[in-house]
Amino acid sequence: MRNPEPATSPEPAARRVQVLIVQDHPLLASAISRVLEAQPDLAVSGVSSSGADAVQAAADNRPDVVLMDFRLPDVTGPAAARMIKSAHAEAAIVFHSADESETALLDAIDAGATAYLTKDATADQIIEAVRRASTGEVLIPAELFARAIARQRGVVTRKRERDQLLAEFTPRELDILHLLAEGLDTTAMAQRLAIAPHTIEWHVRHVIEKLQVHSKLQAVIAAAHKGLIEL
Repeated sequence: MRNPEPATSPEPAARRVQVLIVQDHPLLASAISRVLEAQPDLAVSGVSSSGADAVQAAADNRPDVVLMDFRLPDVTGPAAARMIKSAHAEAAIVFHSADESETALLDAIDAGATAYLTKDATADQIIEAVRRASTGEVLIPAELFARAIARQRGVVTRKRERDQLLAEFTPRELDILHLLAEGLDTTAMAQRLAIAPHTIEWHVRHVIEKLQVHSKLQAVIAAAHKGLIEL
């Protein structure tokens, strides 16, 4: 009598890539969900219609890929993506947007996008982008990344220059700048700050000297240009 062959355990099912869909149009969200769920290797972990919901869903479900709309009712897609990436850096962000502008694309890259699809992308293109993003592949041309990095460096440089300039002004001088921007004269500023008019004039002279201009109006324009005040 032959001994029975040992039973073999079935192969464990491969883990499906978990996708969070962030889309405020219900019909489109439902259509994308059906397309992804029909794939044996993909699964929809949730559908969110706002940035706040998406951030919470990402924290709860830890998706592999977030398929993100660019325009949401509460925040922009890039803003939501930044919040998601700050808490769940491993998530790949694939933008799906009707906005084909260079500004939108660069904003998406700045927010950590792995891919950027337009709304006319086919179902096969969406599936392929999600699959490739889940493996860590970046689907955005290198030259766009370079431009995004250059823009980010420009932002950092401007902030550093602004901070250095701010350090040269006293709190009272900054108060004077803001009041000048409101169009107040010396008497009105003195009343607002409860100090003598000649003290106001003394501060104004210092502000003009530090900004290397020749008038109050030029001081306001220069301060706004350098980011010290907002008009």
